[in-house]
Amino acid sequence: MVIWHTNTVLGLDYPVRTYCSFVFAATICSYNFHWWLTPTTNEHSHRLIWGGRHRNLQLALGLLGLAGAAWFVWPLRMHWMALGVSIVLTALYTAPKLPHRPFLFLRKIAIAKTLFLALVWTYVTSVMPIWIAHHPLDANAWIFLLHRFFFTYASCILFDERDLESDKREGIRSLITFLPEHTRRNLYYACLIVAAGCAAMLYPFAPGILVSIMIVPVLLLAALTGTAKRNHSDYLYYFGLDGLVMLAPVLHLLWLWL
Repeated sequence: MVIWHTNTVLGLDYPVRTYCSFVFAATICSYNFHWWLTPTTNEHSHRLIWGGRHRNLQLALGLLGLAGAAWFVWPLRMHWMALGVSIVLTALYTAPKLPHRPFLFLRKIAIAKTLFLALVWTYVTSVMPIWIAHHPLDANAWIFLLHRFFFTYASCILFDERDLESDKREGIRSLITFLPEHTRRNLYYACLIVAAGCAAMLYPFAPGILVSIMIVPVLLLAALTGTAKRNHSDYLYYFGLDGLVMLAPVLHLLWLWL
C-alpha cells in the first residue's frame, strides 16, 4: 500500500508487480529472521512469547521469504545497485542480533538503529521506486521523501522507547537509549512537525484533499503518543501505530474510489 501511494503521488512507471512481490518476500524474510534471533526477554509481550514458542516457524518463513526474494529479484537484476543498498541497510539493522563477536561489537556502536529502520522503510517504499523508475529527484520528490522519513522515524521513536529496557539488557545501544527523556520528546515532536510541514508543502503539486490525507496520520500519531507511552500493548503498537503508516495510502485509495 505504501509503495502504491508513492507510485500514485509521484506518477512512477516501472514493473510494479515484480517489485512489490520482491518487497513482500524480502519483508517476510528479514522480519522473521530478525525476530528469530531475538531472545524472549519481555514477559509482558504476548507477541514475543508466541514467537519464542514458534521459532521453527519463524525460521521456515524466513527461508521461504529468502527463496521468494531470490526468485523475484532476478527480473530486477538490472537495478542491482538500488537493490544492493536495500540489502546492506536491512543487514545493518539485524546484524547486532547475531551472537558473534563482530556483530556483538555493532551493539555498542550502532546508536543509529532507529535511523536505520526509518531509512530502510523510506528507501524501500519511496527512494528505490523513484530510482528504478528513473524519476527525477526534483523538489516535490524530496519533500515527499522527507515527509515519509520523518513520519516513519517518529513512529520508530515510540517503538524504541517502549523497548528501552529490553535493549539495555541486551546491550543494544541506540540514539533513544543514549538521549535523555526531554531530548527524545523534543526530537519526536520535531519529526512530527517536519512530517506535517512537508506534506503541506506538496500543495499545489498534490491536491488539497491528498495533502490533508497525508497529514491525518501525523495528527493521529501525535494524539496517540500519551496512550502509547502508558500502554505497551502489542495490539496498540502493531495494529495501531504500525497501521498509521498505511493509513494515508488507504485513505488515498478510498478517495480515488469515491
